[in-house]
Amino acid sequence: MNLREGGAQAQGMADAVARRSYGKLVAFLASRTRDVAAAEDALSEAFAAALADWPVKGCPANPEAWLLTAARRKLVDAARRRHSGQAAAAPLQLLAEELGAAAAAEAEIPDHRLALLFACAHPAIEPGIRAPLMLQAVLGLSAETIASAFLSSPAAMGKRLVRAKDKIRQAGIPFVVPGREDLPDRLGAVLDAVYAAFTEGWTAPGGTDAVRRDLTEEALFLARLATELLPGEPEALGLLALMLHAHARRGARRDAEGEFVPLDKQDPASWDGRMIAAAEGLLRRAGAMGSIGRYQLEAALQSAHVHRCRSGRANWAEVVQLYDALLALVGSPVVAVNRALAIAELQGAEAGLDAMQAVASDPRLAEYPPYWVAQAELLARTGADGDARRAFEIAIGLERDPAVRRFLQRRQSVLGSFRDPGKT
Repeated sequence: MNLREGGAQAQGMADAVARRSYGKLVAFLASRTRDVAAAEDALSEAFAAALADWPVKGCPANPEAWLLTAARRKLVDAARRRHSGQAAAAPLQLLAEELGAAAAAEAEIPDHRLALLFACAHPAIEPGIRAPLMLQAVLGLSAETIASAFLSSPAAMGKRLVRAKDKIRQAGIPFVVPGREDLPDRLGAVLDAVYAAFTEGWTAPGGTDAVRRDLTEEALFLARLATELLPGEPEALGLLALMLHAHARRGARRDAEGEFVPLDKQDPASWDGRMIAAAEGLLRRAGAMGSIGRYQLEAALQSAHVHRCRSGRANWAEVVQLYDALLALVGSPVVAVNRALAIAELQGAEAGLDAMQAVASDPRLAEYPPYWVAQAELLARTGADGDARRAFEIAIGLERDPAVRRFLQRRQSVLGSFRDPGKT
């Protein structure tokens, strides 16, 4: 094998190990040092060393152990540069021995990724940076990639990530999975951050940004990781079911010309049937555990919509019941809007508008395009075309996705053509 072929093989091996083991290695190193940034730096240097060494000497039998050994040396060297004297000798020796034992070729490296997820979602960490922090610490995404996905500047995102890692180190945030009594509260923060990452990718304007499309795959990886490491937690299963249901329809949201296609106009045959079946299986597993939560209810709603579209049989009464339960649990104005739309399908547009009045004054809805779309659609069905036109104008002005804007403009242009039965 020549050097070029060896380099290509080494790069391929490094990429595969990075995808499979990056978070596992960072989590293990950080659990020993309490320093996520130092662990990332050491592992980055270890990967660089691998790309220099493996093409010449061949890929090792245990790439994880090789990388951990190299990263251990980098960490110990960095710690030695920061500290000197007898006071530092004992901690350095302990660190070297602990990491050395774990890096032995025959040893199985402990998987502390779940503990790292909980550290990233600790109450001391600002909620808005938890998802980006997980994506960098567990998956190795760059600040530039994360910034693009979350519509932020690389400099600003980089500073926020550095501050979050400093907080973990300075506050001594533990790398542990919470005990059974604390797990439900802390698990919610982890799942919320994973879902936030998925949502950022899911709502990519136009669906053409490769970075943000990839973000949904990375978030799915984190959700699957949570279910693997916490197989007995129904909400982790519910979140993965919800995400799979949504992802199964991703390709149907645009037609061949790139125009937006709403759910009720999509062809169910174009959905990913295997992904939907997997979601249904996860939802059944979660339901059998006897503890209902937000993500299970949201996944159940997705399941109900899929069943209606596939079977052609209305199930709006069941959908309203699910929204009732979800609204009682989370009290979200977004849930209230969706519940009002379901009520409108069951009882008529007037009833839907009445239901929406309960949250109409909520300031969080003022810049939420789907709220104004819902208002416009229901007002149009009652014959209030002028008010519907104004609501459409607000929704169009707020919407970021050009394809959705064009869809709303088309809906606005045909006001008067959709009425509830009995309206003239």
